[in-house]
Amino acid sequence: MKMKETLQLGQTEFPMRGNLPVREEQWQADWKTVDMYGQRQKLNEGKPTFVLHDGPPFANGNIHMGHALNKISKDIIVRYKSMSGYRSPYVPGWDTHGLPIEQVLTNKGIKRKEMSLADYRRLCEEYALEQVNIQREDFKRLGVAGEWDNPYITLNPDYEAAQIRVFGKMAEKGYIYKGLKPIYWSPSSESSLAEAEIEYKDVKSASIYVAFKVVDGKGLLDNDTSFVIWTTTPWTIPANLGITVNADYSYVVIEADGAKFVVAKDLLEKVSSEIGWENVTVLNELKGSELEYMTAQHPLYERTSLLMVGDHVTLDAGTGLVHTAPGHGDDDFIVGQKYKLNVLSPVDSKGVFTDEAPGFEGVFYDKGNKLITEALNEKGALLKLDFFTHSYPHDWRSKKPVIFRATPQWFASIQDFRGEILEAVEGVEWVQKWGKTRLYNMVRDRGDWVISRQRAWGVPLPIFYGENGEPIITPETIEHVANLFAEFGSTVWFEREAKDLLPEGFTHEFSPNGIFTKEMDIMDVWFDSGSSHQAVLAARENLTYPADMYLEGSDQYRGWFNSSITTSVAINGIAPYKTVLSQGMVLDGEGRKMSKSLGNTILPSKVIKQMGADIIRLWVSSVDAQSDVRVSDEILKQVSEVYRKIRNTMRFLLANTSDFKPAEHGIKYDDLRSVDKYLLIRLNQLVGAVEENYENYDFSSNYQLINNFCTVDLSQFYLDFAKDVVYIEAENAYERRAMQTVFYEVLKK
Repeated sequence: MKMKETLQLGQTEFPMRGNLPVREEQWQADWKTVDMYGQRQKLNEGKPTFVLHDGPPFANGNIHMGHALNKISKDIIVRYKSMSGYRSPYVPGWDTHGLPIEQVLTNKGIKRKEMSLADYRRLCEEYALEQVNIQREDFKRLGVAGEWDNPYITLNPDYEAAQIRVFGKMAEKGYIYKGLKPIYWSPSSESSLAEAEIEYKDVKSASIYVAFKVVDGKGLLDNDTSFVIWTTTPWTIPANLGITVNADYSYVVIEADGAKFVVAKDLLEKVSSEIGWENVTVLNELKGSELEYMTAQHPLYERTSLLMVGDHVTLDAGTGLVHTAPGHGDDDFIVGQKYKLNVLSPVDSKGVFTDEAPGFEGVFYDKGNKLITEALNEKGALLKLDFFTHSYPHDWRSKKPVIFRATPQWFASIQDFRGEILEAVEGVEWVQKWGKTRLYNMVRDRGDWVISRQRAWGVPLPIFYGENGEPIITPETIEHVANLFAEFGSTVWFEREAKDLLPEGFTHEFSPNGIFTKEMDIMDVWFDSGSSHQAVLAARENLTYPADMYLEGSDQYRGWFNSSITTSVAINGIAPYKTVLSQGMVLDGEGRKMSKSLGNTILPSKVIKQMGADIIRLWVSSVDAQSDVRVSDEILKQVSEVYRKIRNTMRFLLANTSDFKPAEHGIKYDDLRSVDKYLLIRLNQLVGAVEENYENYDFSSNYQLINNFCTVDLSQFYLDFAKDVVYIEAENAYERRAMQTVFYEVLKK
């Protein structure tokens, strides 16, 4: 007899190598065949519910590692809740409207203006659904379980109908209005933008000091005196209608190099240095309130600019006298309204000057900076030109600079229910405490929400106009349009005339002759996704409203978290979520943002082919995703080694319990040896800590705990001498069965 034949060597069908890229697809096919997700839901019927509401990713291209981090994190939470005795359904969703899809079609050579709007929208829909299918398969390959055959998609007719009803309820409460205000405008997209669609980049801008000659000094200033303003947007000078000062500041009249000027007293030294004045003499001192209603000559045109007072004027920079163009700035607009100034915005949708800016018609606003500065110099009004680098708003889609431009837009009046939103924010559990502060401050400081967009691909604003141009939004029209969208989809709005979109026999005082027109703008896409609490949570019987949790990237404080709580509070007075957890961005191994130009991107599809989706899932478990995380080939290799260690440990335990039957061979705890009891105590401590960490959404600590348990408690300690027992002792020896009892408990838990 050979020595080997005297040993109790373990046997297992569990393979030596994981071979995840191949086996995972086999497992997933089996899960689909037996409807694993459906069985889990059926098993938990009648139990307490935990709903994690999926924030819709934009349907555009294969997924990246940020997507993987997000979806796997959600899957871990949903699986944990399901295993903990909760009914935890997961309905994935997609955001499918918006400019990026229009840009893709343009890049493909599709000419929007050469076809009907309805036909163009059908091409957008076709492309969006193709992207949904691509991403759906990517997410399923990550092992994420959910209702993949019944997701929510923002272009689906039922979803659009629910969104229209959200809009209608807000309108019924008086929160929706049309106004002429300066808003973020993207010349590159030819559309308005919300604050959530703005990102900031450093740019080099002109900095100019300009003299405005006094016309009417109210007996306090001579006509040979000039007000000095400072601006970093020379292109807005043609739109200047006033100069704003602070009523409480002191202003000095000075003589410098033979000319007289007015600047804030506290800024005189700085301004003198910047402009290069020498031999400065203070002639007089006035309060800002004394300058009110004086007038100055516009430096380029034959009109005057009004001196006004406003609290937004500070001494942080400039001269203490603020160039005011009501059509190109929020503060400018507000003070202009107070003094009944016109809202002049001589720039069209493409950012080109109109005939309201004589001498610059047809010039792109950015090129106008140089031309206007030169014109000011020719007029003798330019005191100083310089350049500086500063942070400037850009369109987050086209990556091009945006401008403030006054245009007629539809707004949701946040002011009317801001206090209710802030109260709702206070009532939410924020996993990161700073998240509450961040969203609270955003809501507190934000202006009214611009909800209209001048694009083609989106949900149309369900607004009709009477013969007198007055808007018509009634519960009757809203419900009728919602029903039409539910049956035909929102493209019906662009296929039919206004009269055919109204209820049969509809009449209104604004149209005594029965003639109606319709709004052609679409809604902000954040209104789309921000309506999901009604279109999904409140609409589906297996879900609950409000949701137990929203989990998205930290950029969603200004996006989905924000728009969702705004619409939810507006129509129902409550937050759409009970708990919010946010995650950081995925960076490369050196902490840099991933980009194709840097060549540092890592595609989940490539990792899956080489290592398997479980390696990505284990990586997600290993990082503290509540802040920015890193991933690289080297990091994934390290994770893969941990995977192998855990797997090999489990394989050893499986092999050495192949002849163990718990009911027949198991040994009671009290009868175990001290070393066996110790290991079980360590196991139970591990289980308790792991459960607590899952409750706190702390995956990375569990990764460390489990890895440490397998490496230290098992491999380096218990299993190190276990081989001398389970291999050598007789089959039913007490010591051997005692250790197998421990092995079994470890495997089971």
